[in-house]
Amino acid sequence: MELASLLDASCRVALAAYLHDLGKFAERADFKVNTAQLEDHLQLYARKNEAGGRIWYTHRHAAYTALAWDMIESLFPELLGDDVTPFGSLADVNIDDSVINAAAKHHKPDSLLQWIVATADRVASGFEREEFEKYNDPKEADNDRTQTGKNHYTARQLTLFEQIRLTDKNEHHRSQLQWRYPLKPLSATSIFPMRATECECEDTSSAKAEYAKMWQGFENLLNKIPESHRSNWPLWLDHFDSAWACFTQAIPSATAFNIRPEVSLYDHCHTTSALATALWRYHYDKGHNTDEIKDKLKDSKRPDWSEEKLLLIQGDLFGIQSFLFATGGETQKKAAKLLRGRSFYVSLLTECAAMKILETLQLPPTSQVINAAGKFLIVAPNTDDTKNKLQQVQQEIDSWFLEHTYGQTGIGLAWMPAACNDFLRGKKEGKAPFSALIERLFEALNRAKTRRFNLCGYQSPDPIFEDFLSTFDGDRGVCSINGISPATESLGGNNISALAKDQIDIGKYLAVYERLLITTESLNHNTLKIPVFGYYIQFTGSEQSSGKFGAITRERKLRRAWDYSVPSDPDTPLFNGYARRYINGYVPRFGEQNAWEKGRYDHLREVEDREDKRAFKSLEFIACDDRRPLPQSHRYEGAEALVTLKGDVDNLGQIFEKGLVEPSFAKMAALSRQMNAFFSIWLPWYCKENYSSTYTVFAGGDDFFLVGPWLSTMRLAADMREKFTDYVAHNQDIHFSAGMSMTKPSLPIRQMGEMAEEALEQSKDRKDENGHTIKDGVTCYGFTLGWSEFRVLLDKGSELERLRETMDLGTGYLYGLQSLADMAQNLKSHEPCIESALWNSYFNYRTWRMLERKRGLSKADSQKMHKELGNLVGGGINQYGSAFKIAIFTHLYQHRQ
Repeated sequence: MELASLLDASCRVALAAYLHDLGKFAERADFKVNTAQLEDHLQLYARKNEAGGRIWYTHRHAAYTALAWDMIESLFPELLGDDVTPFGSLADVNIDDSVINAAAKHHKPDSLLQWIVATADRVASGFEREEFEKYNDPKEADNDRTQTGKNHYTARQLTLFEQIRLTDKNEHHRSQLQWRYPLKPLSATSIFPMRATECECEDTSSAKAEYAKMWQGFENLLNKIPESHRSNWPLWLDHFDSAWACFTQAIPSATAFNIRPEVSLYDHCHTTSALATALWRYHYDKGHNTDEIKDKLKDSKRPDWSEEKLLLIQGDLFGIQSFLFATGGETQKKAAKLLRGRSFYVSLLTECAAMKILETLQLPPTSQVINAAGKFLIVAPNTDDTKNKLQQVQQEIDSWFLEHTYGQTGIGLAWMPAACNDFLRGKKEGKAPFSALIERLFEALNRAKTRRFNLCGYQSPDPIFEDFLSTFDGDRGVCSINGISPATESLGGNNISALAKDQIDIGKYLAVYERLLITTESLNHNTLKIPVFGYYIQFTGSEQSSGKFGAITRERKLRRAWDYSVPSDPDTPLFNGYARRYINGYVPRFGEQNAWEKGRYDHLREVEDREDKRAFKSLEFIACDDRRPLPQSHRYEGAEALVTLKGDVDNLGQIFEKGLVEPSFAKMAALSRQMNAFFSIWLPWYCKENYSSTYTVFAGGDDFFLVGPWLSTMRLAADMREKFTDYVAHNQDIHFSAGMSMTKPSLPIRQMGEMAEEALEQSKDRKDENGHTIKDGVTCYGFTLGWSEFRVLLDKGSELERLRETMDLGTGYLYGLQSLADMAQNLKSHEPCIESALWNSYFNYRTWRMLERKRGLSKADSQKMHKELGNLVGGGINQYGSAFKIAIFTHLYQHRQ
């Protein structure tokens, strides 16, 4: 079979497996079906049960899969032609091995393709043999109740976050699950769980109406996929995957025989599709006998489940910090655009590397199960040909990075064989097979990180440097942006490299465009100069503009088309006809400005773009955005400074390896996707709506890197931690730590990142009173404390602001509080100074003296003010010691002129 045909065939298998549970969505939407037609489909696809002269059908969703397929099939690529390999054409009414039967017969499989889909369904769920026989038994499946006491209409999806347990203190979460996801399309706010009482009901009719609304939305937006893209199977399937994710990420997959509805229909379908494609390709590529394989798959004893048919491929981008913060003499002048461009480029690198693997192995986009924060996971067939091609891809990727980053950044690949039995969730010898598989995956990737570029495998270590010398132009010198690469062109009077030019152009294009086209030849349409692993990157705008490229779609030169726009509002479904990639953080723009907002920038020499509402703000402008106009004056007050905020989720490895009692492949994929969504979907939208001057330099996976006006960014950090608590269903075992550094905008961006990283490490080393490391902290102004304490101190800083106005507190009095805070802190040390015990006496004396100097102040008012200051300041110093300076500094910096 030709390579293009093999890829298309793999896509058809992927679609059949992907939509095997389409009927669960359709049946719950309760769309009207002809009674006779439904009866025919039940006999063909559902499981029949007879007792006491009564006949009924269970697993009815399988019949609805076939019925719903007929409803939306006109929106699919061609399935009626002569070439629908490996299936029979749907135009042939006598064919049994059609794509629709492969999807719908997963509870009554007969042909090899049907058995492959059915097997993948079981593997994705991690079913033990006895457990599946119970699940597939019509007598057992007639129990239409979940563990939460709801039926398949009224049950709402549980959140995996609530069930994570790393310590005994969280045990009650598993027995008293209180949180559910609302039945809504994917949006910036629907990803947050709600109390069960707020989104579950007993009324089946109302529940059906909610599903009907979801189904109608799904059909409407499915129509938005460009018709011309149906001629390109992998391109269309990538779009469809995003559409399906948008409407099924909160639909519970399993809702029968007292099961927990904890895995979404999207995650189950996606992992089933990836597994089915790999299983089919394993047998097809090896030329196995169809009947022999089918007989083994049919055998209830699972004789071939120990055969390593699958290959799990991981990719990890290393050297991200070096890539983001590479510096030259002119870096700081373009720091904002460079940061944005480089951050976006980092995401492009991993996306293109994963796509390179998929295309080399002729696998569909749905074979990629995880892609977040520079890491990805692909499921492939375990064949020698697959491994040989992976080695070739690794060499090609290495060569690209050596040529363009000189080994400072790269992507390491690791692959590991797996059998179906490895995906089982039941425990054997104290550990679930899938838990052991996850551990081996982590180990394999860690080993790959120690073999970067396989330098010992090269015949000569010199090609890198020979290539450098051959391209080096002595007149242009080294790139003034990254300080490493040979300069190849001029921009604004500076000599820069092609890679730096692309990064600057990305920063420019992101201000204008929201779609990305990846092609095998240049379109000369906002195209980056350097192809990434052989792919050309183009930026484009509206569908009308994107639609100009119909010819390259038909010629299969357009490989992907992605929508990377930041959510426009909190509730709009995140699908608009194109595959979604959440790789674009929020970037501050000038927008509409009133007179006093413009006045904050009048002293700056840099005036470029400030009148363009779409233009990005530079760091110099952002640093001014917390300054306030003084009353009856043309002057402004407040520190002109930035805060760099860096953080990540604590104990992430433990969460994935040990957090769930019964982990499965679908659960692992869901957990990765949901962790990523908070930082890549919600955070950019929240910044856009509430902190419009904050750069999301990087946000995805489990970590984030933000730069913004100093006070706003501190408040954003506190908001993020509180929202994250809501997002993980108030689970005390899931939290993140963060570090902040306050600097002038002129400081080199690399130093900003290093200082924030040091602060983050300090937070990660936070300890309790017994000396145990507990993390879950934040470091600000060099002080490390818990998040609730940090919020309190921010609020106390606001209270100081109020008292300054009502009591006319002097700056000298406020500055003097710092030494008292240090004295109070000293009392808590192992060797306190005797004089430190006098801090409270000094505080009372200074406060009374300050109040006595105020003319016209009555004794009663003085006593009232002294008491108020004693409660706020004295109490704060007593409780927080030196950390109370967070409140003092925050207040004082707001009045710096």
